[in-house]
Amino acid sequence: MRIIALALAALLTMGTVGASAAPVWPKRAGWIIQPTPYSFDDLTDRLKKAIAGEKMNLVTQASASDGARAQGIDIPGNRVFGVFRNDYARRMLAASLAAGIEAPVRFYVTQNLDGTATLAYKTPHMVFKPYFEDGGDDLRAVADELDDVFKAIAVRAIRPEGPDETETSRQN
Repeated sequence: MRIIALALAALLTMGTVGASAAPVWPKRAGWIIQPTPYSFDDLTDRLKKAIAGEKMNLVTQASASDGARAQGIDIPGNRVFGVFRNDYARRMLAASLAAGIEAPVRFYVTQNLDGTATLAYKTPHMVFKPYFEDGGDDLRAVADELDDVFKAIAVRAIRPEGPDETETSRQN
């Protein structure tokens, strides 16, 4: 009887959490999580423009919601964007070959139940931290520079005036 009561309580709690418009994003060290007023499609478009506007490359994309839709299943939108650039890749690999497994660094866009979307990413510093011992100051420098780039991309993607590609703070 006690097990049934616990299971019922767990189901009721999940139903309450699932009914919330905002995603459940626990605080995680090294993560930047930014709910936005934009729809999923708008935010993904804005992010692509912001990536280009900061002179970075969209290297990969993956979407479980697209895969589910192809099988006739509807789940909230989600898309992972792998972002990097070759000059950073060369410097990262020169500092730590093992760190190469972490590139490209990723942004994650998720659709909220209220129709808005959230932008999230791990800071490059957090992504590359496990390799700092062998990568030393050179890898730390790459991670620090990429922290600034990823912050600029995120700010550009969510700013009210839009992710205008014509102005940039990055050089190739």
